[in-house]
Amino acid sequence: MAKSIFTEEYALFLRHLRNSRKNAGLTQEQVANRLNQTQSFVSKCERGERRIDVVEIRAFCCAMEISFSEFMRQLEVLLKEQIKSN
Repeated sequence: MAKSIFTEEYALFLRHLRNSRKNAGLTQEQVANRLNQTQSFVSKCERGERRIDVVEIRAFCCAMEISFSEFMRQLEVLLKEQIKSN
């Protein structure tokens, strides 16, 4: 089994994270400030250079003022659509 950071599913998750931030009208710097992190940290997370765990995903959601459960629900829909298209 491939490490999950290199899967299509993880790439889809990263796109969803980035798109969610943009849809919230926030820059990486704004999210970083809310997370008490650097813009570089957010950038590395969004590009997949730094792996994000579930607690950090929840923190990102809080910083973007998005419900964690809604974020995950949307991700599940995207993942199911990806499976159907393959």
